[in-house]
Amino acid sequence: MSLDERTPAVAGSVPPPAPTRRRSPSPAEAVAVIAPLSLTIALGLWGVRRKNTMWGDESVTCQLAHRDLSQIWLTAQNVDLVHAPYYAVIHEVFGLFRAGLLTLRLPSVLAMSVAAGGVGLLGLRLAGPRAGLLAGLVFPLLPQVQKYTQEGRSYAMVCALVTWATYALVVSVPHRTRWRWAVYGSLMLLARLLHEFAVLALVAHGVTLAVSRVPRAVLRMWSAAASGVVAGLLPLAICSAGQSEQVSWIGGPVRLPGVLVVAPLGARGPVRLSVPAVPILVLPTLLLLVTSLVKPIFVDRYVLYGSIGGALLLGAWMDYFHRLRQSRRNAWIAAVAVLAALVPPSLALRTPQSRSNDVTAIGPTVRKEGRPGDGLLYLSGQQRILTAADPEDTRFLTDLALAQDPVSSNTLAGIELPAQDIATRMLEFDRIVAVRAAGAHSPADPREQAKTSSLRRHFREHGTTHVNGARVTVYVRDHDPSPKATPGSDGRGASGK
Repeated sequence: MSLDERTPAVAGSVPPPAPTRRRSPSPAEAVAVIAPLSLTIALGLWGVRRKNTMWGDESVTCQLAHRDLSQIWLTAQNVDLVHAPYYAVIHEVFGLFRAGLLTLRLPSVLAMSVAAGGVGLLGLRLAGPRAGLLAGLVFPLLPQVQKYTQEGRSYAMVCALVTWATYALVVSVPHRTRWRWAVYGSLMLLARLLHEFAVLALVAHGVTLAVSRVPRAVLRMWSAAASGVVAGLLPLAICSAGQSEQVSWIGGPVRLPGVLVVAPLGARGPVRLSVPAVPILVLPTLLLLVTSLVKPIFVDRYVLYGSIGGALLLGAWMDYFHRLRQSRRNAWIAAVAVLAALVPPSLALRTPQSRSNDVTAIGPTVRKEGRPGDGLLYLSGQQRILTAADPEDTRFLTDLALAQDPVSSNTLAGIELPAQDIATRMLEFDRIVAVRAAGAHSPADPREQAKTSSLRRHFREHGTTHVNGARVTVYVRDHDPSPKATPGSDGRGASGK
């Protein structure tokens, strides 16, 4: 039989190609996403109100979110431009639901749960179902993740966007379709809009591709997406650079995350688990630390998304030891020990003392120590946000330095009078209640110098109350020989210590 005679028979025996169908998620994929997501929601809702307390940064979120979108934009021209998109998001949330602590923090709980599901799916894609599930379950147990799951700030949302951008990066490597890279670029753009240091994840992703030795076509597509992210946010970065004094409070590094450098796993695709995990864990933190050598700017929450890499590596190691039969018992013992060790910090994170200040305690203390008609002084003026949570706390006191309130001036803390006017107004009062952040020193500003020098020369300290994050001190004029004791105050101060 000739080749020509055989061909039709062969062709006729081959069935026509079946139409491609979109693959349904497997049970392993569903578990790797749903179990971490559910655990994160449970941990996030546990003690989410922190005994109905709020710290200063959350108070700022609450204040800005209550302003109109136009006011948020005008305020962003003066301060907090990098957080303006987040304030706009919470403004809309407050418009849909009743404003409150739960409404303020629930978006972070949901965002971090989405991040946990993404970590689980990413681990499954790179190292298998069990490694993915373990990584997803480890992620919400990390103390830093637990902390920012329950905060009304943008860090949980940024973490979720970077997580899914990393997943989009990994799944886009074997597929060179442009829409996948458009999804990756959009996720990174949104993350960068919510916080500018999300751009450091781009560096980690670039290193991941370089180490993986992907084809040049993939590098070109990633470069195009990354360039779009940078170009789209360059104007915002330039404008926010003019507000760099906002981070002048940063004095040095806070806490550094632990680092694991290798995962004992082979590759399940074109990208190994350790290749994206190590760069996202190490590089953003390292770059921020190096920058801090020039200008202190490192705060661990700015690179919270590095926890993605830590969870992936821990999940991989746990899976590795589980597969070693002789080490399985030791692995379970170690897991139980780690869980037991996480209980104290988990409990502590849900107390008011877990944050650097508590504005729901500072304001009432000012109300308690002050008398109607007393003067009110903030050392420095930026500490005005510490009593802004409830205007009733300072309603009957006179803010001696305030020239224009925060809302009408489109600022966070208002605009203060010139130094000489502040000193003059202080001498019109016999009693002044002063608020100073704990551990803070008044900046070398003429207004602040006028406040401190006038207190030192014309007043004497009558009592000090220490609350979480601040000192509230009552000062009386020297010509008042026997001032009446304020409620809760005596010669030793309200704290009695």
